[in-house]
Amino acid sequence: AHLDEHLSGPIIPGRTGRHPLPSVERFAETLSVWGIDEQVQVVVYDDAGGVYAGRLWWMLRWMGHDAVAVLDGDWRAWQRQHRPTVSGAQSRPYRTFTPTVRPQVQVDADEVLTNLYNPARKLLDARSADRFRGENETIDARAGHIPGAFSAFYGPNLTAEGYFQQPQTLRERFSALLGETPASDCVLYCGSGVSAVHNLLAMEIAGLSGARLYIGSWSHWITDANRPVMTGDAMTGDVMTGEIA
Repeated sequence: AHLDEHLSGPIIPGRTGRHPLPSVERFAETLSVWGIDEQVQVVVYDDAGGVYAGRLWWMLRWMGHDAVAVLDGDWRAWQRQHRPTVSGAQSRPYRTFTPTVRPQVQVDADEVLTNLYNPARKLLDARSADRFRGENETIDARAGHIPGAFSAFYGPNLTAEGYFQQPQTLRERFSALLGETPASDCVLYCGSGVSAVHNLLAMEIAGLSGARLYIGSWSHWITDANRPVMTGDAMTGDVMTGEIA
């Protein structure tokens, strides 16, 4: 499952982020070719702590398929435990995947913009703290973060061994970030809609369900020069710091 080839749609300069979603029809056909229908339990894994596996986990749920899990500890733990492996291409018989799309699990830029200063909403940025501040930006054309967002780098979701932290530990982390805001009023984003899913997965493990994704994320936000950008540290409450470009 290749991020660019299977889990993303065509990039349209100036209109999409770096990893836009594929069309429902295209992705449904991809799942069908992989031999997935409503009867199939899916397990996704990667070798990066679940960052990329999380994208497929979320996309299946977006398409209405709940029988999907992420392998904790990823491929590296599987190897350390000397579990069976094979090489070469794998295939399964074709099955017809029928999507039941859940549009409510994501938000667009307009909704984010409308709620920038809404104290009842919470916006969490999964990128590293330096990129959030607008430092060391080597990927996107503009540096900084969406005004009102809080820095919530996904890395602390994992232990030093690459497993997800215990549910209570994750609950304490995200409860502190959310404050009085329920998870259902939280929007997650990152650079291109990939690592933000890691935070959503961690929140699910913590029992904090209902957060939504801004799939376009930062790389889409900056395609419109009229959308405000902030640099500097995170805000506390509704006190804004840094500079708006």
